[in-house]
Amino acid sequence: MDKKKSLINVCVSLFFKIILLVLTLLTRRFLIQYVGNEANGILSLYTSIIGFLAIADLGIGTAITFSMYKPIVEDDKPKIAALYRLFVKFYVIIGLLILVVGLFLIPFLPYIAKDYGSVDLYSTFIFMLISVVISYMYSAKTSVINAYKNNYVTTAIHSSCLIIEAILQILVLYFYKSFELFLISKIISVFIEWVVTSIYFSKHHKELNQYDSKLDAETKKEVSMKTRAMFMHKIGTILVNTFDSIIISSFIGVVILGKYNNYTTIVAAMNGIIMLFFTPLTGVIGHLCAKEDVTLQKKYYNFFYGLNFTLGAIFYLGYYAVIDDFIFLCFGPNLELDQSIIFVITLNYFIQFMRTSTLTFRDSTGTFYNDRYKPIIEGILNLILSIVLVKYIGITGVIIATIITNLLICHLVEPYVLFVYAFESKPNKFYFMNYFCVSLFVVFLFLLNYTHLNISNNWLSLFLNGIIAVFLSIIPITLMFIINKDFREEFFSIIKVLVCKLKHKVI
Repeated sequence: MDKKKSLINVCVSLFFKIILLVLTLLTRRFLIQYVGNEANGILSLYTSIIGFLAIADLGIGTAITFSMYKPIVEDDKPKIAALYRLFVKFYVIIGLLILVVGLFLIPFLPYIAKDYGSVDLYSTFIFMLISVVISYMYSAKTSVINAYKNNYVTTAIHSSCLIIEAILQILVLYFYKSFELFLISKIISVFIEWVVTSIYFSKHHKELNQYDSKLDAETKKEVSMKTRAMFMHKIGTILVNTFDSIIISSFIGVVILGKYNNYTTIVAAMNGIIMLFFTPLTGVIGHLCAKEDVTLQKKYYNFFYGLNFTLGAIFYLGYYAVIDDFIFLCFGPNLELDQSIIFVITLNYFIQFMRTSTLTFRDSTGTFYNDRYKPIIEGILNLILSIVLVKYIGITGVIIATIITNLLICHLVEPYVLFVYAFESKPNKFYFMNYFCVSLFVVFLFLLNYTHLNISNNWLSLFLNGIIAVFLSIIPITLMFIINKDFREEFFSIIKVLVCKLKHKVI
């Protein structure tokens, strides 16, 4: 595996994510302070609606990127060029389709944004829509760059533009207190990203424009098959994740959605940081899987699963321990949620995060075709459960519905498909380990309730409860080292290499 590029991808991503986390919290605080929590909730609703519209991309990105791994390894430039042209064609059509459907939805906005206050729903949604449509104009170039394992390049470009966006948003909120200008700032940053990405692509991949090759029938069939599979996955993801905010907004209101979104914004930002250990590696793993060494693939999968659990235990136990104090310090008073809601939010995100290693290898091995019907069943079940439970237990019911579908469908089907079709083995042992790890996490969440310190000083409370969570996480992490041989051996191998390099530099 290309460890050097993996390390570069992770380090660059981590650097920008930390900066963006701080800026995200600042912009959210300014938005609540100068425009109101209603705008905060509406922003979350718009993001969910746009996520629903993104079903139009049909999973084409993942399907074509997967098809690029092998020709890149074989340096088959004509085939790469043909796949790139297919990328461009599809993404332009998708962007225009999203624009048309988005404009059609505008009259229905007041019906799904309960208690939206004085915000102009029509103009603000159009601004949000434009920023998303522009992003599809350069998505093909971004995908090609990532397929070459240069995720750090696209991360640097994207993150730099997000920094520009955040700075512009803070300035317009402070001086103009305008939600409209807040969203126009997003359009400006996306346009800049389009220009910079195009310049880089023209400089490093201009040879792709020199070939007039066409895709062979076999590749077209493969792309079509993978696209249909990813389309089904896309529907499932939207029904599970996107509709949560829409249901909360419709049944409860945008004010409560705003409070809920503060918690999910922080956990999503935190999740984005720990996902950096996986997302930049997708291309690298894709190249590894293209070599068809099943033993090596399974070894690295076990390592990434151990890393998955280790990071999840530390970050999510820490999140649960300090989130109330963090919300107060970042966004102000009277924005906290009940402890039961925080508990299920934490558990839900941890359970979803524990799918990361499986999904990363699934996409890299192309086995997402084999579980194409799973997300449809998952999405429909989640939607029905969410609508039923929200009427009886509010927000908690919506989140519990997602937890149920994840545990009963995703954590069963996804590993089965990966193990049977990619690793050519049965997942029985993995099931036992996976559900044991989830149960172990639940036990330590309850333990945090009993060890939580109630201190009036929020800074001191955040620090001490965070320390307690870190120390508690050592126990489940130690158990992972004991039960996962591949994780243990690869981890100590990496540590050994780092120590040797440090000694060499000192000498």
